[in-house]
Amino acid sequence: MGFDGEQAWLLDEDEKYTGNPGFYHNLIFYFYAMPFVLADDGIIYGPTEDLVFEGRQYPGIEISYESGVGASSKDQYFIHYDPDTYQMAWLGYTVTYRSGEVSDNVKWIRYNDWTTVEGLILPKSISWYSYEGRSLLEPANTLPFESASLTTKTKEASFYEKPDGAGFVEIKKN
Repeated sequence: MGFDGEQAWLLDEDEKYTGNPGFYHNLIFYFYAMPFVLADDGIIYGPTEDLVFEGRQYPGIEISYESGVGASSKDQYFIHYDPDTYQMAWLGYTVTYRSGEVSDNVKWIRYNDWTTVEGLILPKSISWYSYEGRSLLEPANTLPFESASLTTKTKEASFYEKPDGAGFVEIKKN
């Protein structure tokens, strides 16, 4: 799965992929690069209630969008941070992509630990948690980021090209 700068593509020779590549083609990058990706024009920042996990309170910031901004302008994000270090600890998010309707089902990701990569602090892993509303239960899935690197050198356009056998996919905008 990739993006050539204009169109998303999917290589699925065994036809086993059941997700929506138009939606998912850059989603992990988006979560990995939080909160740096939340600086576009049309973003609205506001207060949100603290998130409580294992007796500890994590203050937060709600992020919403002006109409027409991004792929799903009705999505919401809730960044919660460690009150001692101010480092991001949790991300809550809603998904409106398929329906286009506002959702009150907030999913939760914990930013477990951080590392410095080329001078930037990035997560070593993130864990999706099972939840009941704002009550966080237990890790459901953890995604580690290994051998992370950053560069200022631009990759050749051929790096992003659709490989033989792949097909372009639609990126729907709500």
